[in-house]
Amino acid sequence: MIFGLDPLYDDFSAWGTTLILVVAKVLIVFALLMVAVMFMIWFERKQIAMMQNRMGPTVAGPKGLLQTLADGVKLFFKEDLVPENADRKVFKLAPYLALVPAFLTFTIIPLGGNFRDKAGNVKIAGHFTSLQVADPPIGLLFFLAMSGVAVYGVMLAGWASGSKYPLLGAVRASAQMVSYEAALGLAVAAVFLKSGSLSTHDIVAGQWGSGGWSIRDWNVLATGFVPFVIFLIAGTAELNRPPFDLVEAEQELVGGFHTEYSSIRFAMFFLAEFMNVITMSAIMVTLFFGGPSGFLFGPSWLKVILPTFWFMAKLFCFLFAFVWFRGTLPRLRYDQLMDLGWKVLIPLALFWFVMLGAMEVAADNGWNRVAIVPIAIGVLLAGSALLLGANRSARTARERDEVAV
Repeated sequence: MIFGLDPLYDDFSAWGTTLILVVAKVLIVFALLMVAVMFMIWFERKQIAMMQNRMGPTVAGPKGLLQTLADGVKLFFKEDLVPENADRKVFKLAPYLALVPAFLTFTIIPLGGNFRDKAGNVKIAGHFTSLQVADPPIGLLFFLAMSGVAVYGVMLAGWASGSKYPLLGAVRASAQMVSYEAALGLAVAAVFLKSGSLSTHDIVAGQWGSGGWSIRDWNVLATGFVPFVIFLIAGTAELNRPPFDLVEAEQELVGGFHTEYSSIRFAMFFLAEFMNVITMSAIMVTLFFGGPSGFLFGPSWLKVILPTFWFMAKLFCFLFAFVWFRGTLPRLRYDQLMDLGWKVLIPLALFWFVMLGAMEVAADNGWNRVAIVPIAIGVLLAGSALLLGANRSARTARERDEVAV
């Protein structure tokens, strides 16, 4: 079932009611996501201010809550400039390629529902429906595809500006996003290996267990915690968030790939960045922390609300973690960033995926899965030693060439 529409419906009224529910869910999720972005921007400003012993926004609205709205209105009415040498069509299209994938990714995330019966549906206006806009059977592939489309928005924004500084920022940002997307995909593959499904709905249902929710059933423990750490680091780098925010290019005193953008088009890039933070946090909650799973108690109406509450609580924890990263971690050099992605995260993610696959094969054949662990650790240590030796040899050769010059 995709977008909640069942092709077997012969009754047009039932089909029409389902269509109304789908449209209503799209509008509600879009409105909630926009409000969440406004709250996230305000929350980051206030939290960073607290970490730096400042006040943060205080004037526009109570506690500065309306400051984001004021900034958005200001940007909307500012003059929209297009550089003389820009490719006008591509220049105007690029912000949408950055913003739309962030929203589309959020549509596959289950926001609530009791998955104890593997259905996760709630009753609205006499009809049972899931609390997610869409549940495609290839949900994880859809997420990876949308993250790949976002790279085009960044690259085309710099290329179409007709200036060398945005182009350099776009090339750097694209290389960073593509590099860490490989590690991100391998971490997602580990989740698919354990859950046996690409559907986000089925992944959440599998983390509830047979007797109701349990932390032991969450994929963060079932996959050995390593894929989650890789996903968190790679996701932070793909979002261009600190300590991987090299696309801002502050050392060149320009804004990176969006240097030539102004008015509402610049606001769209700004909006896409914070929307992606919320979407990536929601994806991590869904894949590794059981989605809306949590302790259910009280009357039936409270059990309908509690899963959404638990989902929001987990989501807030990750949003706070991203703000914490920005307030505490120093920015990496570009060579350090690329070395971490290609020489550490990708080999580790690939090794862990192969080890999980070997353990699944051992379980299917009745072998001792525990015996695979020391063998895998030995292979990991040997590979690490070879990698370190190769890096040391390359560094020594480079230093020898520098001395000779």
